[in-house]
Amino acid sequence: MTRPKVLRFTAILEKSTNKLWGSHLRVPQSVAVKLIRSGSRRVLRTLNGSDAHQCALLPYGEGSFVLSVNKKWCDALHLKIGSEARVSLQRDESTYGLPMPEELEELLRQDNEGNRLFHALTSGRQRTLLYIIGSARNPDARAWRASSIIRHLKDNNGKINYRQLNQSLKRR
Repeated sequence: MTRPKVLRFTAILEKSTNKLWGSHLRVPQSVAVKLIRSGSRRVLRTLNGSDAHQCALLPYGEGSFVLSVNKKWCDALHLKIGSEARVSLQRDESTYGLPMPEELEELLRQDNEGNRLFHALTSGRQRTLLYIIGSARNPDARAWRASSIIRHLKDNNGKINYRQLNQSLKRR
């Protein structure tokens, strides 16, 4: 299997007017077109030689795209608004666009109904749940979150009520 081509460019970190993230990097149109040709905007991003990070090209109007850069990444890479960043991007060809936590993978292997309900979700909802589980720092917490999420899907006929899910995750 051939690895996806790596595309490199430099961009200036800009303050975002979007309320969801604080800053972004503009992706050159020529780069964006090559990456989204397959229909997916999921990419592996490297900034200033950092480890690769799974993310998405975000539409920014009139056919342009940006990469959001949160405070954690800015602090870790000493980036400030106006800083230049070396960016490397390649198409993310992973199944989910985020790592599958071992704890959820094992649970889905054992629970056919949970597996069916999880895989019936849109890829975006799957990624949200993977993020919620994977962001826990220890295996016990990840296992608890995975089982809580699968129980939530079963109790709600495969639908996600995020407010209710959030409340059940806080009960631990």
